[in-house]
Parts: sequence; structure tokens; C-alpha cells
Amino acid sequence: MLTLDTEQTTALDYSVVNTSIQETFTAIDRFEWQAVDEILLMREQQLYLQAGYKNFEEYCQRELYAWGGYRRINQLLGAKKVIDAVGELGGHIKNERQARPLLRLVKEPEKLKAAVTLALKDNPSPGESDFAAAAQKVVPQLPRKKQSTQEPVVPQSAKVTVSQQSHPRYGDEGTISADAPNRWQQIVTFADGERLLINNADLDAHSVPLPTEPSYPPQYSEAIAALKEQHELELERLQQELRIGLQSEATARAEEQVSEQIQSLQNLYKQQKEQNIQLQQRLDEMESLRQLETENQQLKQRIQDLENAVEQHPVQQWGNTMTQQATKALNKQVKLALEKTIDLRSLAQEPPKENAQECLRLMGMALKNLASAMNNTQALEAAAIILGSEPTQSAIAYRAEQLEMLPQAVSEIRAVLAKPGCTWQEFWNVAQEYEVIKSDYLAELTTQETDLITALQNTSLQPRTIGVGSIVAHADPYRTLYVERGEVVEELGDEVIVAWDHWQNESKKTDRYFRDELRFWQPQ
Repeated sequence: MLTLDTEQTTALDYSVVNTSIQETFTAIDRFEWQAVDEILLMREQQLYLQAGYKNFEEYCQRELYAWGGYRRINQLLGAKKVIDAVGELGGHIKNERQARPLLRLVKEPEKLKAAVTLALKDNPSPGESDFAAAAQKVVPQLPRKKQSTQEPVVPQSAKVTVSQQSHPRYGDEGTISADAPNRWQQIVTFADGERLLINNADLDAHSVPLPTEPSYPPQYSEAIAALKEQHELELERLQQELRIGLQSEATARAEEQVSEQIQSLQNLYKQQKEQNIQLQQRLDEMESLRQLETENQQLKQRIQDLENAVEQHPVQQWGNTMTQQATKALNKQVKLALEKTIDLRSLAQEPPKENAQECLRLMGMALKNLASAMNNTQALEAAAIILGSEPTQSAIAYRAEQLEMLPQAVSEIRAVLAKPGCTWQEFWNVAQEYEVIKSDYLAELTTQETDLITALQNTSLQPRTIGVGSIVAHADPYRTLYVERGEVVEELGDEVIVAWDHWQNESKKTDRYFRDELRFWQPQ
């Protein structure tokens, strides 16, 4: 804001003074909107009762008469209704004068938004006349009839409704409860206790209990009754056709939903059938592996029995050539069987297509056990190739322990990904427990599941924007309330309304800020 000095006035430039004037009026409008919030707080909390005022009108007339009194307050509150009804477009309405021609559309939010949009289309920075022209285009308003010398008489103690769209209490119902000061105005008391002096022309004549039906001669009464009956029959026929049409539409919609449900159940049945086939194949493979392990155990036991027999009867072994030859032949057959077993290393080059990791793990464990029992280096190397580790007992054992976690890891990760609205943090809380076998469980997941994981990770890296529901704090570290916590409860264009936790027990609970004045709240 520019401060003028009489000695330096001649040195000022037009652009400087013009900019200062605009900034001053902008500040006035902003403080005026802030005053509206405080006025609403005074009225809703009835704080004026603490000062001894009977109602809100008396408070405005006594305390705010210097700023227009109750009439000006009603104008500001009407502008507030317009701002609230128009939503995010309210940021383009700078003051009460611009909102005044839009007040008559506040009961129809869609038409109100259309009028504001039309005004912005014609002028990026619309004024009062632009908004008035746009409102007239959206909802044309007939010129008010000139009041005749004979004003309509409204009876006392009657329920009336404000019918003039430009009136701040448009659509509200009240009661005439006092003697009118003149013939063309009435004192109306509303449900919230507010009393206003309103013109008879601004009141809804249909809400006044007066006989409005004209009397007709007898020869016309029968014709009028017949026309009414015909009209009622026609209306009943149209209502019946409408009901039939609605029932048909509802039936078609229900049939479509049932068809979709049947299709969904068929797809689910098909998926379950495929899963059952896969499970049966896996069971068959595991049964084959069990049989192979059983044969290996039998061979191992047979070799042990032969070695024990040789140790117990060394004399007979060396003394009997036939026994020695038979033992050699048997050992040769055992070695041939072991060589056939060790040829399972070829599975590491081309693993089975279904349940590959589980099959290879079981075969690797079988070969490890066989290598341990026979002290066979070739079996140990085969187990290392299948399991993907170093050809040592400790490395194979560690790798086998890792692969034992694989079925559980895949099951838990799929359960998290199947949740509606799954987030990256929920996935990461489970996945980090199985980070050592990340490549293994990723190989087990489908393409759709891996794509979903990538999408969740990309979403977590995008910056967040402060909006309704965001938990925020002051961005300026030098603010006294820098560590206090608040929640955004409303958006007003570039600004937001914040409800602070430390103001819950105070009369003022919210305040208005620009987004760059706030930050996302972090616990200390």
C-alpha cells in the first residue's frame, strides 16, 4: 500500500499509484470476506447474547451501524451464500457487489455455476455488470411490475413466503405477527427469530390464506367441472404410462445386472477350474518327487547294509571270491542307479513350466541329502545348479531355507495386491520381509501383478497437493504455532480453510490461508 507525501507527490508515477490503489481495494475485499466468517460465528454461536442484545438484528444495528448496519450485513451474508453455492468458482467473485446479481440463483446451484462460467468466458476478470448480464442470460428475469396506487393487502397473522429472488431471505417462510407501519409493507418474523420489514409485492400471494378462486355463473360451473374431471383423467393416464415406463426400465436394468452377475460367476468358475488343474498337476509332480526320494533312501539303506555286512564278516569276504564278485557287481548297479539320479541336473537347464521353483527346490533338497549321505561331489554340484547357489553344504542349506519361504511370500503378497485401493506402503510392509527372495517371488507373480506393483511405486513418488482432508501445519518455522496440527476442511480456489486442533475449545476454530503458507504435518 502506497503512503503519499505532499512533498513527493510530483515525483510519483501513474503505474505506481494505480497499482497501490488496486492493492488497497483487494485488501479491503479480503478483510471484508474475513469479516463475513466472523459475523457468521457471532450469529451461529449467539455470542451477542453475552452483551445483552435480544437478537442478531439488534446487535447489528447497535454495534455495526457505522458500516451499514443490519442491511449491509444481510448483503454480505447473501454474498457468502453465493460463494458457498458456486464452489471452486467462488475465487473469481472478489466482493459483495459482484455477488449481488447472482443471489437470485443461489437456490439453483447448477444455473448459478453456469452463470459464473459464462461471465468468465466473456471476461477473464469479470465485474458486477458481467455477472449481472450472465445471470440474465441463464435465467431471464422479468421486469418488476410497477406498484399500483392500490397495494395488495396482506392479512395479519398469516404464513407468508418471500418470493422475490433478489431478496436475501428468498424462499424462507415467516409469520406476520405485528401491525404494519403502512399498507404496502409487512413486518415478518422468521423461524430463526429475525424480524424484517418486507414489501407486500415481495411476498408470495399463494401462501396467504385468502380466497383466490373467482365465482362463476351456474351455466359455466358444470363446464368447468367437466374440464377439471377430464384434466384429472388425462393426468392419471399420463402417470400410469410413466409408472409402466419406469417399471420397464427398472426390469431391463435388473436383467442386465443379473446377466453381469452370471457372467462374473462363470468367469470365476473357469478360474477355479484352471487353478484346480494346476494344483492337481503340482500334486502329481510332488508325488513323483516323493517316489524318487524313497528310491534314493532305499538305495542308501542297501549300501549301508552291504558295508555293515562286509565289516562284520571280513574273513568270509576275502576268503570267498564269489561273494566279493557279487558285491562288486551290486555296487556297480548302485552306482549306475545313482548316475541316473544325478542326471536330474538337466532340469536346471529347462525347469518344468508349472510350479518350477517348488519342484526344483524339492529335487535340490533330495540331491543335497543324497550327497550328504554318499559324500558324492557330483550330487552336490547337481543340487547347487538346481537351487542356484554355491556347491557347498552351507550355501545349499541357506538357499533351501530361503526357498521354503517362497510359497508363503507369494501368498501374502497376492493377498495384499487383491485388496481394493491397495497402496505402495501396504505392499512394502509385506514385501520388505521377503526382500532376500525378491527375484524368486517376482518370477512367481503374473504380469498383471508385477505391473500393479510398478504402478503403486510410481504413484508413491508423485508429489502430493494440499486439499480437503489434508493434515497440515504452518510452513513458516518462525511462527509460534509452527508445530500445531490442523485439517483442511474447505477449498476456496487458491486458498483453503483450516480447522486447528488447538482451537477446539476456542470460539474461533478455523482460519483461511494460501496453500504455500502451509505444509504437510509431520509428528515431532
